[in-house]
Amino acid sequence: MGSYFTVTRKVALGYLVIITFSLLAIGYALISLHDHNRRTEQLVGSQFRTFTLLRDIRQNLLGHENLEKQLVILRDPQLLGLLELRNTGLDSLLADIKTSHLPVYLTSLPAAVDEYTSQARYLMQVFAEGDWDRAATIVTTTTTPLRNQLLKNLTDLRTQHQTALDKDLHELSLQSSKAYQLTLIITLIGIILSAPVALTVIASIHSSVEALQKATHDIAAGSFETPIDIRSNDEFGQLAQDFANMARKLMELEQLHLDANPLTRLPGNLVIDRDLEKRIEQKRPFAHLYIDLDNFKAYGDHYGYKVGSDAINMVGNLLQEAVEQHGGKDDLVGHIGGDDYVILTDPHLAEGLAKFIISPFDSKIPDLYEQKDLKVGYIFGTDRYGTKRSFPLLTISIAITLSDNLDHPSLLTISRNCARMKEHLKRLKNSNYLIDQRKQKP
Repeated sequence: MGSYFTVTRKVALGYLVIITFSLLAIGYALISLHDHNRRTEQLVGSQFRTFTLLRDIRQNLLGHENLEKQLVILRDPQLLGLLELRNTGLDSLLADIKTSHLPVYLTSLPAAVDEYTSQARYLMQVFAEGDWDRAATIVTTTTTPLRNQLLKNLTDLRTQHQTALDKDLHELSLQSSKAYQLTLIITLIGIILSAPVALTVIASIHSSVEALQKATHDIAAGSFETPIDIRSNDEFGQLAQDFANMARKLMELEQLHLDANPLTRLPGNLVIDRDLEKRIEQKRPFAHLYIDLDNFKAYGDHYGYKVGSDAINMVGNLLQEAVEQHGGKDDLVGHIGGDDYVILTDPHLAEGLAKFIISPFDSKIPDLYEQKDLKVGYIFGTDRYGTKRSFPLLTISIAITLSDNLDHPSLLTISRNCARMKEHLKRLKNSNYLIDQRKQKP
């Protein structure tokens, strides 16, 4: 904890003027403080663990729902790998639940998750056999009702979790108040001889406990930026710093969760910009792949929002698959919004990723169109000027910027570079990628 001026040292400094009752008061205060700190740390740890489990299970179930819908509609066996990943993730969460010391009100959760997992595995077998009609029936009659019930249970459990947290905080507050009262009674006996030291210690404990209690309530309520008014250079100051660090981490997790694209679940602009800035700051060479779908607006206007969303999601899955098979361990796949995506990777991997993306993308295009449109090779739509004209089938353009070719890499220069290459790529036919090999150095 360092060499700062602790409560114990304050007491030791006034040892010669503190009588027996003052020593008892200080000893009791320190024991209560230690117990309070221990219980507070345990409370934060266990409650956050519970919050994380409930959140991860809910996200997994929503992912299941999305993939099942796609499989029933698209009947694409290539999606089975993603569904298997979801099943594996749910199995891992179930194992985590069974081995964790969870609160009593979560005892029914493992059985419910286990039941859903069994049905999801059975559904996976039916999908793998290619019996799409029977799979659709199972989704409608079994997995969807089970999942909806489980999601409802998770919502109820989160409410119980909040209630339990409030109860624990109340008990912690009562314990702190009791400790304070007993400390004050014992201290009053020796106050004549030890008034300065005793008053200093009591004031420090009272204000610090009160500030920590307030911070605990605020953080539990979701106010992660709450200030902790503890300026003392002692155990409370250290605990206040730990609380502040924990609050920052919780806020970052919340921001990352909110930043994720709701359709593809890929990281959004906040994470992309942060990763870019980190690579630039560390002077790590990287390749920035800007991926854009050509003629997507006309496609979405022609076939409707649902089909357009499926295409967006398909591309997101394809990019993740490309990075998993041909990317690096630190690569990032992000979704800027709409039909725009970003991949950050090592420079030597960029071209291989681009080729891998284009090939399967072009092979999937026929599945996205009706036969009559495929036959003629275009669809009719309205351009940005309101003119009715024909639009070619969807293609994909990938603009690749290498950081080593930039004199001073930045978010702005990379964005402008991508915009220039994008304009060039959109004038070309078919799916293409372009690597900017120009050395923009003095």
